[in-house]
Amino acid sequence: MSKIIVDQHRQHGQISKYIYGQFAEHLGRCIYEGLWVGPESDIPNVNGIRTDVVEALKDIRIPVLRWPGGCFADTYHWQDGIGPRDKRKKIVNTNWGGVVENNHFGTHEFFELCRQLGTEAYINGNVGSGTVQEMSDWVEYMTFNGVSPMADLRAANGHEEPWKVKFFGVGNESWGCGGNMRPEYYSDLYRQYQTFIHNYDGKNPIYKIASGPNIDDYNWMDVLMKNAAPYMDGISLHHYALASKWENKRPALSFPENEWFSLIKSAQKMDELITKHSTIMDKYDPDKRVGLIVDEWGSWLDVEPGTNPGFLYQQNTMRDAMVAAVTLHIFQKHADRVHMANIAQMVNVLQSMILTDGAKMIETPTYDVFKMFVDHQDAVALDTFDQLADTTSASVSKTDDGYFVSLCNYGLTASDSVTLEFDQSVGKVTGQILVGQKMDQHNDFDSPNEVQIVDFNDYDLAEQTVTANVPPMSVVTLKINGKH
Repeated sequence: MSKIIVDQHRQHGQISKYIYGQFAEHLGRCIYEGLWVGPESDIPNVNGIRTDVVEALKDIRIPVLRWPGGCFADTYHWQDGIGPRDKRKKIVNTNWGGVVENNHFGTHEFFELCRQLGTEAYINGNVGSGTVQEMSDWVEYMTFNGVSPMADLRAANGHEEPWKVKFFGVGNESWGCGGNMRPEYYSDLYRQYQTFIHNYDGKNPIYKIASGPNIDDYNWMDVLMKNAAPYMDGISLHHYALASKWENKRPALSFPENEWFSLIKSAQKMDELITKHSTIMDKYDPDKRVGLIVDEWGSWLDVEPGTNPGFLYQQNTMRDAMVAAVTLHIFQKHADRVHMANIAQMVNVLQSMILTDGAKMIETPTYDVFKMFVDHQDAVALDTFDQLADTTSASVSKTDDGYFVSLCNYGLTASDSVTLEFDQSVGKVTGQILVGQKMDQHNDFDSPNEVQIVDFNDYDLAEQTVTANVPPMSVVTLKINGKH
């Protein structure tokens, strides 16, 4: 049994909608086929971007999309991806599979995707193999409104009006694939490069994000915050959930029971990482101005048999739904410091929302969790008093209409009776549930609805309490209206 005592006055910050951000890298079939099919494709599309995927993604209210990488960002030269598509330079994607990248999806296509999704842009710039001039020119190309060489070039390529860039990352994984740098060196480079990311119109300042630590590299965080905190708005953190070791990632399907729990335990390490990194950040930024940006997270498992190992295509099961729910709860617990997160990745790569096979498309259990949690976006996080069962995770937020509660029981056999006790009378309750019958239950192209969201009614409502019976292997959400 679990008990959650809710005091609407114990608030610890707004849950940034950007915690529900997405990531789309030039990797495998994420961009090409997953999102971009080209205007000549038989697959229904608008301006080359496939319609079925966009329509599905709109239902989860994507607040921000990170692009073009990832490791790809520090090999990407943006001018290769503008102008007539048939004249764009072909390159080899040296990070992911050694395949030819034709650059048909570039800056203009990305902003068209953002327009169709109704989402903000998070651009990741090239520090590892790019110059300050190149990065500065790209910002000018995207955002300058007036007469300038880059604005004129943008207009010549068919887009006279500037776009809005909400977030800009100065390099990616600069400790690794982005340059194998030391934190002392990168912090100086960061200070230099960010200087030339100009806010041209004075109305829409660009939120600048430094390339932060890998997992538990606390020294990297300390050096960067000490040397560059005044020059950044956010600093990134990357942590992937593993079922075993990095060198032995283990299958996404037909896994043993112990790997159900080991993957979830690895995901739960996010709480420790955020806590310890935040303590370092507090030393240099006690007012919490600088946001922690977890712009790569999720399950990293073996690729599906018979697929290119460089494409990172993996199936997505109820276990991944548990990872998503538990991790999102952790982010919301740290709403005062975590300003954004971007799951890796949106389509066909790692812990995806969507999987495609030619013209076919399916939504994953992870997609379902994001869809169920939309009401947490921009709600107020409540600091509850919890007595939770060992396999139960929960989060409660205050909305305009009352409360929004998400519960996850990642146990395999036992239901959990969860009692929510409020400091006021409660009214109408509506619920949803995502529940699995076996550990690796998933959707595939032959059975696209094996896992799906259904209404949840297994609760009892009293004057100031709601008691929900949460089955094993399930995620439950409750909208609870407060009486006034």
